[in-house]
Amino acid sequence: MADTNYQAIKIRIEKDREQLNDQLEQIRTARTANERREGSPFGKREEEASETAELENLIAQEKRILDQLVDIDLAVKKLDNGTYGQCQKCGEQIEAARLEAIPIAKICMKCAQIKK
Repeated sequence: MADTNYQAIKIRIEKDREQLNDQLEQIRTARTANERREGSPFGKREEEASETAELENLIAQEKRILDQLVDIDLAVKKLDNGTYGQCQKCGEQIEAARLEAIPIAKICMKCAQIKK
């Protein structure tokens, strides 16, 4: 993958990390506010159900972001040690277009299309 600009990819990944950390902070702030409202003796069952659903949604979003941050850390580590762009399943080089679209891709398109 001689034509790939690893420095540009690293900058993009670091920018993505910043955005995810900002989103994570917003979610955690919203969760804290939601948890404070929960258990109010004045709430109706519908409101409580809505608040519970909102909290579950925030927790799911937080998990998704944390998973993405782990993938970003792995991609940066691979960039630093020279193994970035190598498929974790077959060991072949991941397509440049795939890495451009998804810089944290861990597997090539061929392996991604194989049923697990």
